[in-house]
Amino acid sequence: MSASAPSPTHVHRLHEDVAAGLTGTLVVALGVAFLSKATLLTGGTAGLALLLQYATGFEFGALFLVVNLPFYALSILRMGWKLTIRTFLAVLLVSFLTGLTSAWLGIAHLNPVYAAVTGGMLVGLGLLILFRHRTSLGGVNILALYAQERYGLSAGYVQLAVDALVLLASLFVVTPEQFALSLLATVVINLVIAINHKPGRYLGVS
Repeated sequence: MSASAPSPTHVHRLHEDVAAGLTGTLVVALGVAFLSKATLLTGGTAGLALLLQYATGFEFGALFLVVNLPFYALSILRMGWKLTIRTFLAVLLVSFLTGLTSAWLGIAHLNPVYAAVTGGMLVGLGLLILFRHRTSLGGVNILALYAQERYGLSAGYVQLAVDALVLLASLFVVTPEQFALSLLATVVINLVIAINHKPGRYLGVS
């Protein structure tokens, strides 16, 4: 019995991309709210924005928008205008939704370990949704996606290496316990991406 021919690549429709963008950014915003509540962080531009929030007291949303600005040039050169526009809109949504989530969700008590694991899983799942619809959250995400598409490297593992540098900088701001839990959250995020986002595993395109 002969093997059946592979099904053609599915092309995402506009409404599918919009729904995925809203879903992914809302899930990421919820994860960031968990991490922020426990004074934890992660790597990449989101982690850098959280780090600056703890150090300066400025809102995460505004900082997240600012730290992503330098990476848009790379996105245009390497990934094209379409991904850059998607990335800008996704970053804008996360910045906006994170502020709303903090206002919508009142948490009286949050176990730091639970916040690290669940917050990391939520951020990882949100990024996975965005990645599968050719969208990222800027910064390291752009570098990770480019490395995967250009060199076949796992986006999760590329991001994990860069995230480590951001986490090291946090030692000047957070306690050793918070640093350890932030490292746990970062590992969870990248494991979710590395396990579920591999070349050829998912054929949807936009």
